[in-house]
Amino acid sequence: MIIEHGQSNGEKAILVSLAKDSRQREEHHESLKELRRLATTAGAEVIAERVQVRPKPNPALYVGKGFVAQLKEQLAENDGNCVIFDDQLSPAQQRNLEKELEAKVIDRPILILDIFAAGARTAAARLQVELAQLEYTLPRLTGAWVHFSRQYGGIGAKGPGETQLEIDRRRVRTRIAQLKKKLKKLATQRETQRKGRANLFKITMVGYTNAGKSTLFNVLTKAGIQTANKLFTTLDSTTRVMSAGYPTKVVFSDTVGFIRKLPHQLVESFKSTLEEVALSDLLLHVADCSDPKLTEQIEQTRRVLSEIRADRIPSLMVYNKLDANSEFLPPSDDTSTGFAISALQNTGLAALKAEIVARSTRHQTR
Repeated sequence: MIIEHGQSNGEKAILVSLAKDSRQREEHHESLKELRRLATTAGAEVIAERVQVRPKPNPALYVGKGFVAQLKEQLAENDGNCVIFDDQLSPAQQRNLEKELEAKVIDRPILILDIFAAGARTAAARLQVELAQLEYTLPRLTGAWVHFSRQYGGIGAKGPGETQLEIDRRRVRTRIAQLKKKLKKLATQRETQRKGRANLFKITMVGYTNAGKSTLFNVLTKAGIQTANKLFTTLDSTTRVMSAGYPTKVVFSDTVGFIRKLPHQLVESFKSTLEEVALSDLLLHVADCSDPKLTEQIEQTRRVLSEIRADRIPSLMVYNKLDANSEFLPPSDDTSTGFAISALQNTGLAALKAEIVARSTRHQTR
């Protein structure tokens, strides 16, 4: 069942993070604030946030056994039915925790995948999310079989259980192959469309999720795409060709937002969409200047750009949401040109548009 973003799905969750030492506790509490937003977006009600300080994860339970007992007690006291971990759990850890807690246990990657699944609107986005989910699920099917064979062993361990597992694994692999084939076909179609825009000046919006990329995109292109104060409102790459006000036709593209600990499977499955970024002439790196974690979010976006080989493309730093932080000034040591704006209130956009015009003019005369 698809849950609309923010709609309650009856899950009452405790959020959990593991810090290596007490000095990291505050950092982990900040990460849990973001996890809370993810959980709320997915439709869960957050009843508590917990950080355990532990030098290294428990191989069987991720957190300590005593801490698990506390979580179970807290779930019972608050009528909770779900625990969400801020890091990826191994299949065995997830299974062991569910057994101990007698509640649903999920981790940050599957939570993000679930939000993407709920927000996917186009055929391409649905295919990409399904591929990421199946690639995440496949090793967990294998892990489930290892657990089954170890638990029961001997007689009976080679019968229907193994057969069913092999059927499930084969079905998943078959579906993965089908999805990759369909996505390859869509990638070919995109390539054909891109060839038609090859000589145009191509600008792509990138940045952390909920930085206001789509709002800026709408202002610059009058596209009217959906915006909301939620994580991952945009999952599909949207493109508009503009000529009014520019010396040559300019192609603007809006892309999915980035986030800390973005599941590797999502980056892989969305690579055909993110190719739009890697083939740009200019990136508008949009950041929320009102967010306390501004610097970290900028660095996270740059890491993803490096992963998709788009880190050497010329970029402009666009510090958005000036309406929420009117005292903000772009860092003086910034290596790229910085613009402080409010896309929502049309503040500071003249200088940004002038820079875009200047760069598109230079591109035309090359």
